[in-house]
Amino acid sequence: MVQEKQIIKIVLPREKHWVGDGFYVSSIFSMHSEDNKHISPFLLLDHAAPKFFPPTDQKLGVGEHPHRGFETVTMAIKGEVEHRDSSGGGGKISTGGVQWMTAGSGVVHDEFHSRDFAEKGGEFEMVQLWVNLPAKHKMTKPRYQSLDKKDFPIVRLQDGTTKVKIIAGNFGSSFSPAETFTKINIYEVEGHQNSEVKLNFDDGTNTLILQLAGSSFIGDQHLDKGDLGIFDRNGVSINLKTAEDSKILILNGEPIEEPLEAYGPFVMNTREELMDAFRDFQEGNMGSLAE
Repeated sequence: MVQEKQIIKIVLPREKHWVGDGFYVSSIFSMHSEDNKHISPFLLLDHAAPKFFPPTDQKLGVGEHPHRGFETVTMAIKGEVEHRDSSGGGGKISTGGVQWMTAGSGVVHDEFHSRDFAEKGGEFEMVQLWVNLPAKHKMTKPRYQSLDKKDFPIVRLQDGTTKVKIIAGNFGSSFSPAETFTKINIYEVEGHQNSEVKLNFDDGTNTLILQLAGSSFIGDQHLDKGDLGIFDRNGVSINLKTAEDSKILILNGEPIEEPLEAYGPFVMNTREELMDAFRDFQEGNMGSLAE
């Protein structure tokens, strides 16, 4: 008999706060949570819910700052973001696109609304996910992947209307072009009322489901807009049914069973490594951004 993964906790929407002056976010979870065991290899998830920005000639976003020891995955649900980093990576992602930055040994970067978007204004919605790197890859060379909407496979389910966008990993025989250091699956699901989505994941992996819009049922558990469902590691299947038109973000990955020491923009395995990161940044060893 196929064992279903069970929801062990539902996290309700959290209060929003500004990150820089361009991202009005709710921090859905972080590595400092008591649920860390059931979140790994993911570290943090910020959701900038839909918000209208009027036209402006200002640069809205987050200025120069460093990272080491993990990856940032920025998903443009609506709007455009420009990124650049000290390793030479950078570019613009539009609605449906993803920026996957491997900070690795260390980068300095910034993120702003694109100039075109700022001048026109419009509705803006983003998700940023932090993904941990295992110890053997924490000091890997920085890497930048810029993926457009057209780059991602879209799987239509049997009802013909429900769509599964594969941002990372695979859904059945369809694979994302995104390169990852650990086994990760990230899906964005869009479905109408009463859509059914059957998911299959490896036993022992962690699974998180964020209801971006609409509402859904998983068994007798109900996820409203903004809710996060955290699942037990045991089991291999999840049956999800939408209660109304919905957009859902699904995260699944192999947990990294290693010590975690984190402070601000650095995520390492030991306190000594954290101190090294701060020193390297202060001494300019992570590079800088030329204006």
